[in-house]
Amino acid sequence: MILNGGTVLDPSMKVHEVMDILITDDRIEKVGPGLSTQFPEEEAFDCTDLWIMPGLVDMHTHLREPGYEYKETIRTGTQAAAAGGFTTIACMANTLPVNDNPSVTRYIREKADEEGLIEVLPIGAATKGLKGEQLAEIGLMRETGIVALSDDGFPIRDAEILRLVLEYARRFDLPVIDHCEDLSTSKGGVVHEGKMGTRMGLRGIPCVSESSVVARDILMAQWLKVPIHIAHVSCKASIDLIRWAKTQGIPVTCEVTPHHLALTVDDLFLSKYDTNFKVNPPLREEEDRKALLNALKEGIIDCIATDHAPHDTQSKMVEFDYASNGISGLETALPLILEVGNEAGISPLNILSKMTIEPARILGVERGALTPGSLANLIIFDPDETWVVNPQEFFSKGKNTPFAGRSLTGRVKATFYHGKAVFLDKKNPWGLTPICTRKPS
Repeated sequence: MILNGGTVLDPSMKVHEVMDILITDDRIEKVGPGLSTQFPEEEAFDCTDLWIMPGLVDMHTHLREPGYEYKETIRTGTQAAAAGGFTTIACMANTLPVNDNPSVTRYIREKADEEGLIEVLPIGAATKGLKGEQLAEIGLMRETGIVALSDDGFPIRDAEILRLVLEYARRFDLPVIDHCEDLSTSKGGVVHEGKMGTRMGLRGIPCVSESSVVARDILMAQWLKVPIHIAHVSCKASIDLIRWAKTQGIPVTCEVTPHHLALTVDDLFLSKYDTNFKVNPPLREEEDRKALLNALKEGIIDCIATDHAPHDTQSKMVEFDYASNGISGLETALPLILEVGNEAGISPLNILSKMTIEPARILGVERGALTPGSLANLIIFDPDETWVVNPQEFFSKGKNTPFAGRSLTGRVKATFYHGKAVFLDKKNPWGLTPICTRKPS
C-alpha cells in the first residue's frame, strides 16, 4: 500500500517534507514524491495534512506482568503503547517474580509474542530481587533476550556491586539504566523538598538525593570506561553534572520524562493533594523544569522516556503519603512533548529524534527510521486535532494521569507495526480493519 501526500518527519534522514511511502509486506520499500503515480496498481491511503513519522521507541516502561496483572498486562500495555504511537517499548524488571533470571525473561517474550500488539523488549534486573546485593543471572538473561540491565525503582547503593554490574554489562554488551537516588536523604519523602512541600505539610526529597548519586555513578563510568544511562533526570544539579561529564568524554547518556518537562511541584499544590501527581523522582521547581528543557534543546538529554507506571485505583485513592508513585503515560506522551517542546522552541524533528532513533541507539536496536528496507513501523499523526484527556478512554488499565481534563493538540490517528494497522483512531477515513480502535467518547 501507499501512504500518499503526508508530511514525512524522519530524524534519521533529517527529513521534514511532503512525500509518499510505499509499504510492501512488512517493510518500507520506497520513500519519495509521486509514488502513487509511479505505482498506480497499489492501494493508496490519503494522508494530506497529516504527519507520517517512525514508530516511537520507549526505553522505560512498566508493564507489570507477571505478578501485577491487576495494574496492567502485556496486552493492555501494548494496546496503550500503540494508541500513543509507540511500536517498540522496553519493560522494566520490577515484576513478581522479578525478571532476574531467564525463565521470567522467556515468559515475558513469549507472552508478548502471543498477546502483544507491538515489540516488547525485556530489561533484566541488575541484581537478584532488585536488592542490590548479588548479581542477577545476567549472561543467561542476555541469551534469552534482555536488551538492558536496571534495578529501576531502587538504586544500587553498594558501589562495588555497581562496579560488577558495569563490568558484566560491558562483557555482555548491555546498557545499564541507572536509578539515581540516595535513600538516606529521600527516606520518607513524598514531594520535592522546598517551600511548597513545607506549605503542604509533606516530607520532602531534596535534589541532592538524586544528584549525589548521579555524581558517583558518572565517576564510576569514567573510571571503568563503561557507558551508563541515567534514568528520569529531574533536577538542574543533575543536568549540570551530566553536561560536565559529556565535555570530559565520559560515556554517559540520560533520559527525561514528559511529566518532568510539563509539570512542577506548584501543579501538585494547585491539585490539592491529587495523588496522580505523585511520582519518583518528584516533580521539581520551575527552575529545574526550564533546565531540563534547555538541556533537551542543547542535546545534553539524549532521549525522552515515559516511565509508564500504571496503577489500580486503590493504589492511588489513599492518603498522599501512602499512595504509589507513578503516571500512566504512554497515551499522552507525544502530543504533550510536542506542545511543551514548541513552547521552548524545540523543533518537532528534534523532539522526534529523542523518541525514536536515540533510545533505539542506546538500546542497541535498529528502530525508529523510515528508510527503505526498514520495518514498516510508523504512525500517522494529526498535528492540528485538539482533544481533552479522558483517562476512562485509555487502553491502559492505569487511569492514573495528572493530565485528566487537559486539552492537548495533536493526536495519533494510526499506528502500523510490521506493515499492519495495530491501532486506528475512531475516525478511520481509510476503512482499514485495525487490531484495536479507540473507544467512542
